[in-house]
Amino acid sequence: MKITTLLTCAAFAISFSFTGRALADSAVLGQPVPDFSLPGADGKTHALSDYKGKFVVLEWTNPQCPFVHKFYDSGTMQQLQKEETAKGVVWLRINSSAPGHDGAQTPADAAAYEKSHHVASTETLLDPNGTVGHEFNATNTPQMFVISPQGTLLYAGGIDDKPSADPADIATAKNFVTAALDEAMAGKPVTTASAPPYGCSVKYAD
Repeated sequence: MKITTLLTCAAFAISFSFTGRALADSAVLGQPVPDFSLPGADGKTHALSDYKGKFVVLEWTNPQCPFVHKFYDSGTMQQLQKEETAKGVVWLRINSSAPGHDGAQTPADAAAYEKSHHVASTETLLDPNGTVGHEFNATNTPQMFVISPQGTLLYAGGIDDKPSADPADIATAKNFVTAALDEAMAGKPVTTASAPPYGCSVKYAD
């Protein structure tokens, strides 16, 4: 991938780390997360509370981000989605790009992307006003969150420990999402509950 392409992604924003500082009604590590409802690529409204009793992964995404391309063009994200949903995990992709900004999608756009990229998530949700993104302090794409069946935030941050857009780094990276899910499903505490998110900045309206 050309360096110029990476630079057009605005801010890689590795510096935005999830610290647990939040406003009222915002997600905080170790605490119950706020409920939300968003329209999906399927044209239906989906609420987080619909999935109470299940592990939930939230994946912030932007189809124009090179760091997102890293995981989707390689098929890595789709494979992770297949593996975890097969275990009963709910995987929700969330796009908080505002209309007119890079990566913004309509439900039809999101559905077409799902089909062309063989996305295996439970659903893609659209957050054009950025309300849910701000509640979860989502700053980057991709950025990941793991929620327990009781609704508690177990993990927040980058998908792994290799903050690059090079697909070759995936093979040697430690995936924090799968590690958190494996530990939590085994009844163990999550060893790494947060890590600095990396990637493109979320394209909020403000």
